[in-house]
Amino acid sequence: MKVDCYDEGNNGVVVMVEPYSQKEQVQQVVLRILDANLDRTREGLRIIEEWCRFGLNNSDFTRECKHLRQEVAIWHTADLRAARNTPDDAGTELSHPQEEQRESVKSLLQANFCRVQEAVRVLEEYGKLYSSGMGKAFKQIRYRVYTLESNLMGFARYQQLLRSRLYLVTSKSENLLETVEAALKGGLTLVQYREKTATDTVRLEEARKLCQLCHAYDALFLINDRIDLALAVDADGVHLGQQDLPISLARNLLGPHRLIGRSTTNPDEMQRAITEGADYVGVGPIYETPTKEGKPAVGLQYINYAAKNCPIPWFAIGGIDPNNLNDVVEIGASRVAVVRSIMQAEQPTLVTQYFLSQLHRPQIIDSKLKVYES
Repeated sequence: MKVDCYDEGNNGVVVMVEPYSQKEQVQQVVLRILDANLDRTREGLRIIEEWCRFGLNNSDFTRECKHLRQEVAIWHTADLRAARNTPDDAGTELSHPQEEQRESVKSLLQANFCRVQEAVRVLEEYGKLYSSGMGKAFKQIRYRVYTLESNLMGFARYQQLLRSRLYLVTSKSENLLETVEAALKGGLTLVQYREKTATDTVRLEEARKLCQLCHAYDALFLINDRIDLALAVDADGVHLGQQDLPISLARNLLGPHRLIGRSTTNPDEMQRAITEGADYVGVGPIYETPTKEGKPAVGLQYINYAAKNCPIPWFAIGGIDPNNLNDVVEIGASRVAVVRSIMQAEQPTLVTQYFLSQLHRPQIIDSKLKVYES
C-alpha cells in the first residue's frame, strides 16, 4: 500500500512513498509466521495432553505436555499477537480430505505430533530472525517433542498389550482381510501377520493393508519374524521364534518403543526371554497343532508354571479352540492366542466375541488366585 505525502522540500509536489521499508515489511511477515506457528504448536500440544490426561491417565506425560505448552507460551508476546491478520490469511481456506476425519486415536495423536513438530521447526528457523535465543530454545523443544512422541506411542502400545486377552495369528487365506476385519469387529485388539511361503511382494502388500486395517480399529499389529517388514509398514512390533534374531538385536533395529514377543516351550526359554527384554511371551503349544508341525504339545502344566512365574504378559497358544478354552482358563491362563479357531471359522465375529466373553469372566481372576495359593 502507498500513501500521498506533502513534501515542502519538493515545492509542494505530492509524491508516493512506501509506508514501510522493505525490511519492515519482511519483519511483519516474520511476526505473522511466528504467531501462526505458536498457535499451531500450543493447540497440537493441548490435543495430545488431553489424551495423556483423560485417555491414559498418565501424570508424567500430561505434565510434560503442560510444561512444553508453557515454555512455548512465553514466546507468544504481544507484538506477535498484534501482527495477526486472519481475514487476509490465504491459508484459512485451505484443507485436505485427510484432515476431515481421523481413523483412530493413534492416527489423531500422530497427526498432531506431526503438526507440532512442523510448527516447531518453523519457529526454530524464523525465530532466528526475531530473537537471538528463540532458534536455540525451539531446537531443544523440538527434541523434547520427538522424545515425547516416542515414549507416548510406546507406552500406549504396551497398555494396549496389557488390555489384550485374545491374540489372532493369521494363516494363509483367500479372505484374509475380510476374516481379520470380522474378528476386529468382534472386539479383537491384537493381530500377528504370519506368512511363510508368499513372495516378499505379496507379504508387503498384505502386511500394509492389515496394518492399516488394525490401526483403523485401534488394534495392535505385529509381524512374525520379519523386522524389515515391520519397519516398512510401521507395525507395532514383531514376534520372534526361538531360532530368530536375538531380542537385543531386534530392539536395536526396531527402537525402544515397539513390541517384541518370543515363542517359548519350556520354563528355561521363558526365563531367557524375560531376561532378554521380551514384552510378552507365547506359552505352548499347549495342544498339538498343524501350525507347529513336528513340535510336541507341552500340556497344561506349562500354563500352571507361567501363571505362577511369568511377570510379563503371556499368551497360551497351540490348538486352543472353543471346546478346550475353559480347560486352559481354569488352569490359569487369562490370555490366549489362536489361529484356526478364527481364521477357519464360518463366523469369525461371533467366535471372537465368545473367546473374549470367556476370557473376561470374573472366574478367571478367582482361578488365577487359586493357582497362586496352591
